[in-house]
Amino acid sequence: MGTTQPIKEAEQINALKDFYIMTKPNYRNYALICLGINSALRISDLLSLKWEHVYDFGRQRYKKHIMITEKKTKKKTMIAINSGATEGLELYRKSLGDTLSGKSFIFPGRWGDEGPLSRSQAFRIIKKAANELHFEEGISCHSLRKTFGYHAWKRGVHPAVLTEIYNHSSYQVTRRYLGINQDDKDNIFLKVNL
Repeated sequence: MGTTQPIKEAEQINALKDFYIMTKPNYRNYALICLGINSALRISDLLSLKWEHVYDFGRQRYKKHIMITEKKTKKKTMIAINSGATEGLELYRKSLGDTLSGKSFIFPGRWGDEGPLSRSQAFRIIKKAANELHFEEGISCHSLRKTFGYHAWKRGVHPAVLTEIYNHSSYQVTRRYLGINQDDKDNIFLKVNL
Protein backbone atom coordinates (compact mmCIF):
# COMPACT_ATOMS: atom_id res chain seq x y z
CA MET A 1 0.00 0.00 0.00
CA GLY A 2 1.47 3.34 -1.06
CA THR A 3 1.56 6.64 0.72
CA THR A 4 -1.29 9.05 0.11
CA GLN A 5 -0.17 11.82 -2.20
CA PRO A 6 -1.38 15.35 -2.82
CA ILE A 7 -2.77 16.15 -6.26
CA LYS A 8 0.04 18.29 -7.63
CA GLU A 9 -1.25 19.35 -11.05
CA ALA A 10 -3.98 21.99 -11.38
CA GLU A 11 -5.42 20.15 -14.39
CA GLN A 12 -5.90 17.04 -12.26
CA ILE A 13 -7.62 19.02 -9.52
CA ASN A 14 -10.04 20.47 -12.08
CA ALA A 15 -10.60 17.04 -13.62
CA LEU A 16 -11.37 15.56 -10.20
CA LYS A 17 -13.89 18.30 -9.41
CA ASP A 18 -15.44 18.10 -12.88
CA PHE A 19 -15.78 14.32 -12.72
CA TYR A 20 -18.93 14.58 -10.61
CA ILE A 21 -20.37 17.48 -12.60
CA MET A 22 -19.65 16.60 -16.23
CA THR A 23 -20.76 12.96 -16.37
CA LYS A 24 -23.75 11.97 -14.26
CA PRO A 25 -23.98 15.01 -11.97
CA ASN A 26 -23.61 14.30 -8.27
CA TYR A 27 -23.50 17.66 -6.53
CA ARG A 28 -22.85 16.16 -3.10
CA ASN A 29 -19.67 14.49 -4.33
CA TYR A 30 -18.64 17.65 -6.16
CA ALA A 31 -19.11 19.71 -2.98
CA LEU A 32 -17.18 17.10 -0.97
CA ILE A 33 -14.19 17.49 -3.27
CA CYS A 34 -14.42 21.30 -3.43
CA LEU A 35 -14.70 21.71 0.34
CA GLY A 36 -12.11 19.02 1.05
CA ILE A 37 -9.48 20.59 -1.17
CA ASN A 38 -10.17 24.11 0.09
CA SER A 39 -10.45 23.47 3.82
CA ALA A 40 -7.53 21.13 4.63
CA LEU A 41 -9.83 19.27 7.02
CA ARG A 42 -9.37 15.61 7.82
CA ILE A 43 -12.10 13.49 6.25
CA SER A 44 -13.61 12.69 9.67
CA ASP A 45 -14.02 16.42 10.38
CA LEU A 46 -15.27 17.14 6.87
CA LEU A 47 -17.96 14.46 7.06
CA SER A 48 -19.16 15.65 10.47
CA LEU A 49 -19.99 19.15 9.19
CA LYS A 50 -23.58 20.29 9.23
CA TRP A 51 -25.05 23.10 7.15
CA GLU A 52 -25.06 25.36 10.21
CA HIS A 53 -21.25 25.23 10.17
CA VAL A 54 -21.08 26.87 6.73
CA TYR A 55 -24.39 28.61 6.07
CA ASP A 56 -26.32 31.31 7.95
CA PHE A 57 -29.97 30.45 7.24
CA GLY A 58 -31.26 33.67 8.85
CA ARG A 59 -29.16 35.91 6.62
CA GLN A 60 -29.25 33.44 3.71
CA ARG A 61 -25.53 33.59 3.05
CA TYR A 62 -22.40 31.57 3.63
CA LYS A 63 -20.44 32.16 6.78
CA LYS A 64 -16.92 33.55 6.58
CA HIS A 65 -15.46 30.74 8.68
CA ILE A 66 -15.99 27.14 9.67
CA MET A 67 -15.46 26.81 13.42
CA ILE A 68 -15.05 23.27 14.73
CA THR A 69 -13.16 21.21 17.27
CA GLU A 70 -10.99 18.73 15.39
CA LYS A 71 -11.77 15.14 16.30
CA LYS A 72 -8.17 13.92 16.25
CA THR A 73 -6.41 16.78 18.05
CA LYS A 74 -9.36 18.10 20.10
CA LYS A 75 -8.18 21.60 19.14
CA LYS A 76 -10.59 24.33 18.12
CA THR A 77 -9.93 25.57 14.62
CA MET A 78 -11.32 28.32 12.44
CA ILE A 79 -11.11 27.94 8.66
CA ALA A 80 -11.96 30.69 6.19
CA ILE A 81 -14.46 29.57 3.57
CA ASN A 82 -13.05 30.60 0.20
CA SER A 83 -14.84 31.00 -3.13
CA GLY A 84 -13.80 27.52 -4.35
CA ALA A 85 -15.52 25.93 -1.36
CA THR A 86 -18.54 28.23 -1.63
CA GLU A 87 -18.96 27.44 -5.33
CA GLY A 88 -19.21 23.71 -4.67
CA LEU A 89 -21.47 24.13 -1.66
CA GLU A 90 -23.81 26.55 -3.43
CA LEU A 91 -24.31 24.31 -6.45
CA TYR A 92 -25.07 21.43 -4.12
CA ARG A 93 -27.33 23.50 -1.82
CA LYS A 94 -29.41 24.71 -4.78
CA SER A 95 -29.85 21.12 -5.99
CA LEU A 96 -31.37 20.17 -2.61
CA GLY A 97 -34.17 22.73 -2.73
CA ASP A 98 -35.92 23.77 0.46
CA THR A 99 -35.32 20.55 2.36
CA LEU A 100 -32.32 21.77 4.37
CA SER A 101 -32.02 22.71 7.99
CA GLY A 102 -28.95 23.84 9.87
CA LYS A 103 -28.86 20.48 11.66
CA SER A 104 -28.65 18.52 8.39
CA PHE A 105 -25.31 16.93 7.61
CA ILE A 106 -23.73 18.51 4.55
CA PHE A 107 -22.71 15.07 3.33
CA PRO A 108 -25.47 12.74 4.49
CA GLY A 109 -25.08 9.02 4.37
CA ARG A 110 -27.49 6.58 2.87
CA TRP A 111 -30.04 7.19 5.62
CA GLY A 112 -30.23 10.97 5.32
CA ASP A 113 -30.22 12.96 8.55
CA GLU A 114 -29.52 9.90 10.65
CA GLY A 115 -25.81 10.26 10.02
CA PRO A 116 -23.10 11.50 7.73
CA LEU A 117 -21.52 9.76 4.79
CA SER A 118 -19.15 7.06 6.02
CA ARG A 119 -15.40 7.36 5.62
CA SER A 120 -15.37 4.22 3.49
CA GLN A 121 -18.00 5.64 1.15
CA ALA A 122 -16.07 8.93 0.88
CA PHE A 123 -12.97 6.86 0.04
CA ARG A 124 -14.87 5.05 -2.72
CA ILE A 125 -16.06 8.39 -4.15
CA ILE A 126 -12.50 9.73 -4.40
CA LYS A 127 -11.02 6.42 -5.62
CA LYS A 128 -13.65 5.98 -8.31
CA ALA A 129 -12.89 9.38 -9.80
CA ALA A 130 -9.11 8.94 -9.45
CA ASN A 131 -9.22 5.51 -11.13
CA GLU A 132 -11.46 6.62 -13.99
CA LEU A 133 -9.28 9.68 -14.54
CA HIS A 134 -6.17 7.44 -14.55
CA PHE A 135 -4.43 9.25 -11.69
CA GLU A 136 -1.31 7.70 -10.24
CA GLU A 137 -1.64 5.49 -7.18
CA GLY A 138 -1.83 7.08 -3.77
CA ILE A 139 -4.95 9.22 -4.22
CA SER A 140 -7.46 8.95 -1.38
CA CYS A 141 -9.59 11.15 0.86
CA HIS A 142 -6.47 12.32 2.65
CA SER A 143 -5.17 13.60 -0.70
CA LEU A 144 -7.73 16.41 -0.46
CA ARG A 145 -6.16 17.66 2.78
CA LYS A 146 -2.64 17.28 1.44
CA THR A 147 -3.49 18.99 -1.85
CA PHE A 148 -4.43 22.20 -0.06
CA GLY A 149 -1.09 22.35 1.76
CA TYR A 150 0.97 21.42 -1.26
CA HIS A 151 -0.52 24.19 -3.37
CA ALA A 152 -0.29 26.69 -0.51
CA TRP A 153 3.43 25.84 -0.26
CA LYS A 154 3.86 26.21 -4.04
CA ARG A 155 2.26 29.69 -3.80
CA GLY A 156 4.76 30.80 -1.19
CA VAL A 157 2.86 30.32 2.06
CA HIS A 158 5.37 30.45 4.90
CA PRO A 159 6.25 26.98 6.23
CA ALA A 160 5.41 28.00 9.81
CA VAL A 161 1.84 28.78 8.77
CA LEU A 162 1.42 25.37 7.12
CA THR A 163 2.88 23.65 10.17
CA GLU A 164 0.31 25.51 12.30
CA ILE A 165 -2.58 24.67 9.95
CA TYR A 166 -1.75 20.97 10.13
CA ASN A 167 -0.84 21.00 13.85
CA HIS A 168 2.50 19.36 13.06
CA SER A 169 5.45 19.43 15.45
CA SER A 170 7.91 20.77 12.86
CA TYR A 171 8.19 21.92 9.28
CA GLN A 172 10.14 18.74 8.45
CA VAL A 173 7.03 16.75 9.34
CA THR A 174 4.90 19.06 7.19
CA ARG A 175 7.34 18.82 4.27
CA ARG A 176 7.21 14.99 4.30
CA TYR A 177 3.44 15.10 4.77
CA LEU A 178 2.96 17.28 1.69
CA GLY A 179 5.18 15.10 -0.48
CA ILE A 180 7.67 17.85 -1.28
CA ASN A 181 10.29 15.90 -3.16
CA GLN A 182 13.34 16.24 -5.39
CA ASP A 183 11.28 17.18 -8.45
CA ASP A 184 9.87 20.15 -6.55
CA LYS A 185 13.35 21.19 -5.45
CA ASP A 186 14.68 20.79 -9.00
CA ASN A 187 11.93 23.04 -10.36
CA ILE A 188 12.93 25.78 -7.93
CA PHE A 189 16.58 25.56 -9.01
CA LEU A 190 15.55 25.71 -12.66
CA LYS A 191 13.24 28.70 -12.15
CA VAL A 192 15.76 30.69 -10.14
CA ASN A 193 18.18 30.74 -13.02
CA LEU A 194 20.50 33.65 -12.13
